Amino acid sequence: MNFLSKIFSRKSKNNQGISGGLEFLEIDMHNHILPGIDDGAKSVEDSTNLILGLKNLGIKNFICTPHIMDLVHPNNNDIIAKSYNQLIDHLLNQDISTKGISYSAEYMIDEGLTSIIQSNSLIPMPNNYVLIEMSYLSESKSLFKTIMDIQSLGYKPILAHPERYNYYHNNFNIYKQIKDAGCDLQLNLLSISSYYGISVKTSALALIKSGMYDFVGTDTHHERHLNALNDVVKKYPIKKLLDTCNIKNQDLINTNFGNERLAIVG
Repeated sequence: MNFLSKIFSRKSKNNQGISGGLEFLEIDMHNHILPGIDDGAKSVEDSTNLILGLKNLGIKNFICTPHIMDLVHPNNNDIIAKSYNQLIDHLLNQDISTKGISYSAEYMIDEGLTSIIQSNSLIPMPNNYVLIEMSYLSESKSLFKTIMDIQSLGYKPILAHPERYNYYHNNFNIYKQIKDAGCDLQLNLLSISSYYGISVKTSALALIKSGMYDFVGTDTHHERHLNALNDVVKKYPIKKLLDTCNIKNQDLINTNFGNERLAIVG
């Protein structure tokens, strides 16, 4: 029986179940739960529902990572901080408790990111990690230069959901090159199902088998994602599946983030 057969032939009694099934991750380091600033949550009510749903799955710490994408989501620290503060105020007013919520961003590799790097105005995660992404339509020719430029500022890049870049699916060696360049890889949890398509699932499972992933995030945008996550947690033994990888989510839990970017709610 091969690796995939062993994983997906497990019965439900070996799964974690829905409630608390993602507690082992400790933190969701990739999501779009801040209200009203990208293609994620549209309101503080939407944000709250997503947080409550993720809490039910066992996640108590969150790093909010809204898109920063030139001409599409032109967010910056001031815009993100304003949305973040609105969310925290709402959670406190509603007496909704969670452990810790902070913010960073998910940076599209584009001309806007080049300017941000040149002005040294990145918004890092704890321990100086920076989440980057590429277009799903075409490979960024400046990926490796961007990795080097981020590193030159003392930051550690993480490439978001590498399994979703279809143009890499027939070139597994590129993932090794990215890792060798010092860029970590982040898995979208929904990728282990067929939510994004069979080819994405196949790529994700191959990367898992090879122990390539360093971080795991939900990339939650809306209730459809939350519902799909519940199905994934119910169906797949996620913690066991990820035994092949050295997942470092705990490196992003930092209560010394700074009062302006960390709220302990409740």
